Amino acid sequence: MNHILPEFQKFIAQRKLAPGNQIPFYANWVSKFLRFSNTRQDKPLDLRIQMYLDVLKKDKKLQDWQFEQADNAVKLYIHHFLSNNTSALSPAMETTTEKKFPDVKTVQEKIREILRIKHYAYSTERTYIDWFGRFHTYLTDVKNKDWQTQGADETDVRDFLGYLAIKQRVSSSTQNQAFSSILFLFREVLKIDLRDLSKTVRAKRGPKVPAVLTQDEVRSLLEQLKDKELLLVHVLYGTGMRLMEVARLRVQDIDFGLNSIIVRAGKGDKDRMTVLPDAVKNKLAEHLAAVKKIHDQDLVKDYGEVYLPEAIEIKYPHAAREWRWQYVFPAAALSVDPRSGKVRRHHISPSSIQNIVAEAVRKAGIPKHATVHTLRHSFATHLLMNGVNIREVQELLGHKNVETTMIYTHVLRNMSKAPKSPLDTLLSQKENAE
Repeated sequence: MNHILPEFQKFIAQRKLAPGNQIPFYANWVSKFLRFSNTRQDKPLDLRIQMYLDVLKKDKKLQDWQFEQADNAVKLYIHHFLSNNTSALSPAMETTTEKKFPDVKTVQEKIREILRIKHYAYSTERTYIDWFGRFHTYLTDVKNKDWQTQGADETDVRDFLGYLAIKQRVSSSTQNQAFSSILFLFREVLKIDLRDLSKTVRAKRGPKVPAVLTQDEVRSLLEQLKDKELLLVHVLYGTGMRLMEVARLRVQDIDFGLNSIIVRAGKGDKDRMTVLPDAVKNKLAEHLAAVKKIHDQDLVKDYGEVYLPEAIEIKYPHAAREWRWQYVFPAAALSVDPRSGKVRRHHISPSSIQNIVAEAVRKAGIPKHATVHTLRHSFATHLLMNGVNIREVQELLGHKNVETTMIYTHVLRNMSKAPKSPLDTLLSQKENAE
């Protein structure tokens, strides 16, 4: 193998970047990457590297040390041997000086492809593609620019974000979502670095006090529910979990012995533990027994697979059919996974959970804008009311900073210690005088 990329081998040897007896193998991995890369010149270089490594990961004959060696070899070749001279590996879209962008359909496909390689959630995929569509519509309808011939730049992005804040009056969180989506579009898909965005008009968000239900209101809401819907809302309120955290909850993450639930890949891709209420343990166990029967029936029909993150699916190829990986609250029917095309039983849809809570709020006659997230706010507030330390509440909620949790102290004000209204004083004096 000494004849493979001899200059690269010499480079490694002179700089002692790898053991001498392994250098030919390093060159062999790079040679395979170059053949792989040459058939995918329409894709960005970093994407081709990731795709090549993903292919190697799926090779069951490959040992971990071999994969690490291949990874190191490609990095040495690209970032050390070639240094900044990667023009031969770069597709036309990266090196062209013309102001011509790919057509809309091509951009949408590239957004989807890159997000899937980076293992983003399907909901993120839809969101990013939707924001690209809105940005494209803004360019054509508001700025009268042609996407393919005129392209877009920092000024267009600033104008679009300002348009959202001033004309559309979107919230700060919506504008931030748009910003993240467009930034991803330029950096990852178009390979254009947006530099000066500091002058962008930002949507402002004043301090907000969260809507919180009283314990009587929560009781009234729960009285409107029964069976599985009641159990679902019990878990929402009793654990403080977010909407998607409950929807994606898996069987193995419930620990009946420790009275705890592990929340996997929550906000910020962090795991945490929260409480499993004693009040739901028996009903939850009965519910899981019923779900197990459904899963067993799916297996008999040669279904029974559940979605797993790609890394786990590759490492444990049979895990998707195991009981412990199944969703606690599965969908009522099988469906086709839009990414893999496989027929699976997905988790309950977020909109179904939202509708359950909204209908219960309506029937209970609660005069507040109460949503699924309101139950999380109520969970935190009621814990603090019961004397639980704010740091512990922070851990249960998964907040990065205690300042985020502190907002619940604003709704905890003990009205018995609040200043007395002058109206009460006035009317009290009148009653005493009479």
